[in-house]
Amino acid sequence: MSGLIGKKIGMTSIYDENGKNIPCTVIEAGPCVVTQVRTKEVDGYEALQLGFDDKAEKQSNKALNGHFKKAGTAAKKRVVEFQGFEKEYKLGDQITVDHFEEGEFVDVSGNSKGKGFQGVVKRHGFQGSERTHGQQSMHRAPGSVGASSYPSRVFKGMRMGGRMGGDKIKVQNLRVLKVVKDKNLLVVKGAVPGHKNSYLIIQK
Repeated sequence: MSGLIGKKIGMTSIYDENGKNIPCTVIEAGPCVVTQVRTKEVDGYEALQLGFDDKAEKQSNKALNGHFKKAGTAAKKRVVEFQGFEKEYKLGDQITVDHFEEGEFVDVSGNSKGKGFQGVVKRHGFQGSERTHGQQSMHRAPGSVGASSYPSRVFKGMRMGGRMGGDKIKVQNLRVLKVVKDKNLLVVKGAVPGHKNSYLIIQK
């Protein structure tokens, strides 16, 4: 699907024509530069490689700097391939937030916030044990994780404490509420994964 690379600015809320308060996320979508054009003759498939957010040349190696110079652009922090563009683009062309229209639906994917090591109550929604009747130190413990004599082991997939967050998540069918063309801003209904200033992939 065609789309753009963006950056999460933060959340706010706007009122619709009926006076209803709608929570929404503001995304800086583009401008993205076409850094490579994939063709069936050369690569076996058609796609556009887009780059977003400039970085210093010394922060990338010579091979990448040469790759970006072919497109006539500065080195980019994020590079992603997209398929399904209706319009034809050439190397070095810019794709802006004009690619989206108000009222259409988009899928937004990104990495969720990292929570570090968490217990079973926060990570899996366990209820926990009683707070009375002789309980002392097992209030938020998982309890039994397996039998003793058989199978004498803990099965794979057992829900236990561990590292939480930092996963790639896609939120589908978010309605575009507003497109601010002069500032390259996209306002979508609801929440999207990631912290402020994290990179997002917005697909039609």
